[in-house]
Amino acid sequence: MALGLALGLALAAAGGLYLLRRGYSARARPSAMEEAIARRLRHLATPPGARSLANPVALTPEVLAEARAHFADHCAICHANDGSGETPIGQGLYPKAPDMRRRPTQELTDGELFYIIRNGVRFTGMPGWGTGPEHEDHDSWGLVHLVRHLPRLTPEELAEMKRLNPKGAHELAEEREAEEFLRGDAAAAEPPGGRHDH
Repeated sequence: MALGLALGLALAAAGGLYLLRRGYSARARPSAMEEAIARRLRHLATPPGARSLANPVALTPEVLAEARAHFADHCAICHANDGSGETPIGQGLYPKAPDMRRRPTQELTDGELFYIIRNGVRFTGMPGWGTGPEHEDHDSWGLVHLVRHLPRLTPEELAEMKRLNPKGAHELAEEREAEEFLRGDAAAAEPPGGRHDH
């Protein structure tokens, strides 16, 4: 017992020293050890019954199209349309949003992916999106199919998703100006983006 206590105290001291030297910045990349521990804890935090769930939603072109639209509108802000996680928000998180096209995500079971989508992951930026009873969660199961499809997204699918991404106020204003200019509205006498003569 004394040996276990001494080992626990030594590990706590080493962890504290590590944090003091490294700090709590979200800009840093997690170390390989942190990533390995996080993956293991994520696996352990998924109930065994959830891990073995099979996707009840049939994979059809319609289901994938719905999932792409949902992902583009709700998920791409952090995960990017292609699932790379290469967005300002995704890269600003700690840990960073994962590249879901890679093995650590693709090797998860359908049940694990579904559980993560529904319940989120504590101590990360991944919120839980579940709303109704699990057996009624058609959208989340569709997203599981999409996660599996991410490594094979076509340029056409990516272009479609880009069109479906939410637009900010600035982008909407530019589109409105361009439409008014093309219609020849008197209020839009100057080209989109304003006058550039000095």
